[in-house]
Amino acid sequence: MVLRLLFVLLIALNIAVGAWLLLGQNETHARFATDPGVPKLRLLSELPPPVTTAAQAASVALPATTAAPATSTGANAMANAPANANAVLSYACMALGPFATQEDLRIARNALSGQVQRMRARQEQITQPRGWWVHLPPSPNHAAALAQARQLGARNIQDYFVVSAGDNQNTVSLGLFKDPANARKRRDEITAAGFQVQMTERIETVPEYWLDLIPTDSKHFDWRSRVRDPGIGSHSTGCF
Repeated sequence: MVLRLLFVLLIALNIAVGAWLLLGQNETHARFATDPGVPKLRLLSELPPPVTTAAQAASVALPATTAAPATSTGANAMANAPANANAVLSYACMALGPFATQEDLRIARNALSGQVQRMRARQEQITQPRGWWVHLPPSPNHAAALAQARQLGARNIQDYFVVSAGDNQNTVSLGLFKDPANARKRRDEITAAGFQVQMTERIETVPEYWLDLIPTDSKHFDWRSRVRDPGIGSHSTGCF
């Protein structure tokens, strides 16, 4: 009988402890969900509604208002940009020359390399006079040319020879002269002796060398301080 009573009491005690654990733990954990001094988490639905006042609207409108002058300034800067770019990129292309030899061209190119954006060398072929040639008209054959030469000797005219090859074959040459005045004097002497004399200007094709360049600063480009050859000139040319 006593044992049954103790068994019933133990069962009742277990039931009471279990009920306390189930019903009392929620309240205890809810009361101490965070450490002291730490704010509790709140749902969005528990927060007060946002304040929309005229001051807030003004604060939003202020950046838009202040942005307008900046946009206008940016537009002005863009409008002025092409003009400024053209001022910076303005340059003049020029050609220096003619140089007599490739070595002269190379020296000038090295002297100017630090003051130009681009350079290029080019060669041109030009014709120039080499002097004057006094001669008799060409004969139809070599024998006729020799006969003319003997006639010159018979009149005490010296310094002549018969051209036996080339474009002027069978022509009696009377001399080559750089000074046209000396050529005319020789022509007049032979003409006075009774011969038909011709005076022909000699032309030759020679190369000349040019240096095309684009200065870094066209307004302050002084190429003469570096290229001191008085025979060299300059002129504007097409850009490359």
